[in-house]
Amino acid sequence: MSQIDDLPPLREVIARHGLRAVRSLGQNFLLDMNLTARIARAAGNIDGVTVIEIGPGPGGLTRAFLATGAKQVVAIERDRRCLAALAEVAKSYPDRLTIVEADALKIDIATFASGPTRIVANLPYNIATPLLIGWLQAEPWPPYYQSMTLMFQREVAERIVATPGSKAYGRLGVLVGWRAEATLLFDVDPRAFTPSPKIVSSLVHLVPRISPLACDTALLERVTAAAFGQRRKMLRQSLKSLGVDVGTLLAISDIEGTRRAEEIDVAGFVAMTNAFASML
Repeated sequence: MSQIDDLPPLREVIARHGLRAVRSLGQNFLLDMNLTARIARAAGNIDGVTVIEIGPGPGGLTRAFLATGAKQVVAIERDRRCLAALAEVAKSYPDRLTIVEADALKIDIATFASGPTRIVANLPYNIATPLLIGWLQAEPWPPYYQSMTLMFQREVAERIVATPGSKAYGRLGVLVGWRAEATLLFDVDPRAFTPSPKIVSSLVHLVPRISPLACDTALLERVTAAAFGQRRKMLRQSLKSLGVDVGTLLAISDIEGTRRAEEIDVAGFVAMTNAFASML
């Protein structure tokens, strides 16, 4: 396991600071510096870029970003126990690492964007999906970030990149597909983490669509919730929970009522959402 800088090995840092991954915080530390360097490279050329990282823990990925040439890294960490270890990294990279003690779900990370910005993180499992949804709903659009390169549980990653007709396709796939192009890059073996989770993780790269189809985000959420809430039923039945005349809605959308949610692409859901908006 090669070192990417002159700082002590992560295992030594963790032992010295008495750090232990906490399940309630969704923590799983990445200690393999070859892997953290690979993740940093997967985000593209970050030379001169501001990287926003969520849940850096002891700083394995943080160090990889800095060693790879990021102009600035903003590390947002809610676990106070990790701050001293991160401070050591900041000392080795003067003026290039900003440590923010905060809950990423409760702050607007757009305020930390400076110039070209990318979000890259081994996300805490228990908040990964809500964080992603929040970033996809950023306004104004196009957003403040150029791309997102994020680690998820494999099952969630499959839902993110899913396309119509696949078993994994659902509300998350529609929302992602509406505003971004998502690519599953590679899987990460559980043994790469400390502690080792019981599931495989996957790295996903998302690039915002500059001009997504016009649509009200909140109404899209309502339409997809209704459609996929009863995904085995035909749309003429599942959409009744919206409280409007479903026949009219589907006619305006030019979608057959005998089709099911998993068969409808993003453009179809946008059409249904805009039809729904016109009937309110």
